[in-house]
Amino acid sequence: MTQKANLEIALTPGEVEAALRESEQRLRWLASIIESSDDAIISKNLDGIITSWNSGAERVFGYSLSEAIGQPITLVIPQDRQSEEREILTRVRRGERIDHFETVRQRKNGSLIVVSLTVSPVKDANGKIVGASKIARDTTEQKKNQELIATLAREAEHRSKNLLANAMATVNLSQSSSPEGLKEVIGGRIQALANVCSLFVETRWIGAEISAIAIQELAPYSDGKRTFTDGPQTLLAPDAAQAVAVALHELATNAAKYGALSTPEGHVRLEWSHGATGTIRLLWMETGGPVALEPTRTGFGTRIVEQMITQQKGKVRFDWRKDGLVCEITLPV
Repeated sequence: MTQKANLEIALTPGEVEAALRESEQRLRWLASIIESSDDAIISKNLDGIITSWNSGAERVFGYSLSEAIGQPITLVIPQDRQSEEREILTRVRRGERIDHFETVRQRKNGSLIVVSLTVSPVKDANGKIVGASKIARDTTEQKKNQELIATLAREAEHRSKNLLANAMATVNLSQSSSPEGLKEVIGGRIQALANVCSLFVETRWIGAEISAIAIQELAPYSDGKRTFTDGPQTLLAPDAAQAVAVALHELATNAAKYGALSTPEGHVRLEWSHGATGTIRLLWMETGGPVALEPTRTGFGTRIVEQMITQQKGKVRFDWRKDGLVCEITLPV
């Protein structure tokens, strides 16, 4: 009965040939997948000698097939990480699989790359482990992007905290004789901070040009005849830019209410120049308006200008002249 059953399941020569063709086709298909992969797909024996090397390995590591075959896999391992290969081979001999092991490898030109390794034991027909297959994915750019994102997140946290601190300072220093007046004062100062933040976006939060800050804060009063700005191209760091924005907002608001911009004949001129000791000097000059009388007590606008600038280790000097207010601001840059 057994003999008859064996005869019944025996394959015909045609079936054997078809099975071989199918097996061969699968092997070619598998080889094509391996060869076209962007990842480095490598096999090695238990002594760590390279036995196969696909096109992805050539692209990732820079060695050609002829340069790699027969060489130890330590060819692509930095000197200070040679012990990793010994540990990997030990685990492979035990039949273990290593998944997504992140490490550093070295290209032919000496440059280092970050890779994610997956290593699997390779067995012969009898189930004996005879080597290992290794897939190495170059994650250098991905790692750089992750580090950049982390850096940007830390920077955004720092900037947002600084912005909120400045906003809190403006609120704490703001006073008015009426709720509506207080709302207007605080709103104007917060808007000055918001305006300068829009400039930071254009420079990816590197800072803001003094000229751009001045244009924004003087825009409500500028008709091309009453306000003038002049100075060299100067990029202020975000913290200093916020301080200058609020200071110019206060000076412009005060000029519109009580100073040169409160009369049709008044003018404001803002100049800035670089000092010899790594400083920037801004000079606000009002002419043609009412006589500037020195106040008997420090006003809230003056106070906020002084606080914002001194927080940046700068100095402020007010000069109430007969022909208009002059304010000098000095900041380290």
